[in-house]
Amino acid sequence: MWTLADRSIQSRLFLGTARYPSPEILQQSIKASGTNVVTVSLRRESAQENTGNRFWDYLRQTGCHILPNTAGCLSVREAILTAHMSRELFQTNWIKLEVIGNDDTLQPDPFGTVEAARILCSEGYEVFPYTTDDLVVAEKLLAVGCRIIMPWGSPIGSGQGLRNIEALRTLRERLPEATLVVDAGIGRPSHAAQALEMGYDAVLVNTAVALAHDPVQMAQAFGAAVQAGRLGYEAGMMHPSSRAQASSPTVGLPFWHQEGAH
Repeated sequence: MWTLADRSIQSRLFLGTARYPSPEILQQSIKASGTNVVTVSLRRESAQENTGNRFWDYLRQTGCHILPNTAGCLSVREAILTAHMSRELFQTNWIKLEVIGNDDTLQPDPFGTVEAARILCSEGYEVFPYTTDDLVVAEKLLAVGCRIIMPWGSPIGSGQGLRNIEALRTLRERLPEATLVVDAGIGRPSHAAQALEMGYDAVLVNTAVALAHDPVQMAQAFGAAVQAGRLGYEAGMMHPSSRAQASSPTVGLPFWHQEGAH
């Protein structure tokens, strides 16, 4: 178990709920992944066929914590309005904040994100801001009241994985008390394991599961990957070396066991 905001969470995998073949496949994928947190976009789902009480009921039946998000919002005003609607609908003060600044890369607007986070934190929200891997922006988000930061691994839906390893490492090293969740760009279970091995607290995955040939099996694979990554981090992984080191040292062995002995 670990603590996310004010709640005890078992899994370190967050799962998005968009683009699945059917609500039934989504529900099965959530169960197979072992996740305790699912995200949902009020704006996007309301414009698609999953709209209505049936979709919300499917999510509630999973027993997961719902993390509404402001996906698709292009301004501070839009994001705050969507957050207000989400709190009323889902009865939660959690909100995944997205203020998009570029239509092509879907890169977040750092200025709008910080401003919206400041307003929402002052209104009592637990803000999960989607941001880039920029340390200065992350520090400003923490300064306005965020406790959780969600840097991208690479652009949303790209499947490129962790494109800027050094920047992500810097975030983890410089923000030891913050909860850090890699959000966006995760395309393979190995990407998720890599993030957890670096000390990140969790990852959020959507497209890589929803569009897989078998979403349920892929969800299970990601669930196993985050467990493996976290176990490796906690166990203390070996550091790379430029020199070879024998796994079976010769020190203390009888001379006839040593290489080259006759």
